[in-house]
Amino acid sequence: MSPSKHVVAAIDDDQRVRDSLQSVLESAGYEAETFASAEEFLDSGVLTRAMCVIADVRLPGIDGIELQRRIRKQRPPAPVIFITAHDEDDIREQALRGGAVAFMVKPFDAAELLHQIELTVMR
Repeated sequence: MSPSKHVVAAIDDDQRVRDSLQSVLESAGYEAETFASAEEFLDSGVLTRAMCVIADVRLPGIDGIELQRRIRKQRPPAPVIFITAHDEDDIREQALRGGAVAFMVKPFDAAELLHQIELTVMR
């Protein structure tokens, strides 16, 4: 399966992080769709095409954990990878218990992120 046919959505309120994610994803051959908020992402319709969703835990409005709940209701098989600057055990446990495939701390390792995305393709 060619990664160029895969859309990866990235949600982070920090423009620099979105730019970095877009660069990493596109350099690996993915189609990257980036959003500044969970609401913007949910309203975009991209969830129906996304093979993977990358989200920050702390977002304005709907936070990453609530976003994950909504993704599970709307499209249960869509894997979620969290990236955060706030590595808190209770949030990590909540995210993983909610079905997140990975929980990474910023600054994230691009190779590890791509590896986690590749694992989602094989599921």
